[in-house]
Amino acid sequence: MKENPIVTKSFAFALRIVKLSRYLADEHKEFTLSRELLSAGTNIGKHVKEAQSSESADGFPKYMGMALRRADETEYRLQLIYFAELIKEHEFDSIEADRKELAKMLTAIVKTSRSSSL
Repeated sequence: MKENPIVTKSFAFALRIVKLSRYLADEHKEFTLSRELLSAGTNIGKHVKEAQSSESADGFPKYMGMALRRADETEYRLQLIYFAELIKEHEFDSIEADRKELAKMLTAIVKTSRSSSL
């Protein structure tokens, strides 16, 4: 079975988000932002998986679009966490680079799938 890059990358990103959320809760006793980050960051992969198993032609771009919106929300949450000085610059840069790569992939997928469904 061939590996799907967006599924693989969104899952790996979700794992990083789980670890970061756990770190924020354990080390900084930051529960609100860590929960919001956990929701946004892990829902990217959830929506990607939903798109993969979508039963209608409209479902795929819809769920991929939802994944992209969650990637944007995750960016906002990560920026809040960074500027609140809960993570260091190199930690932010590392996870943000992964998020940007995922967002670029999702953007391309959404544009392609929407233009091909017209």
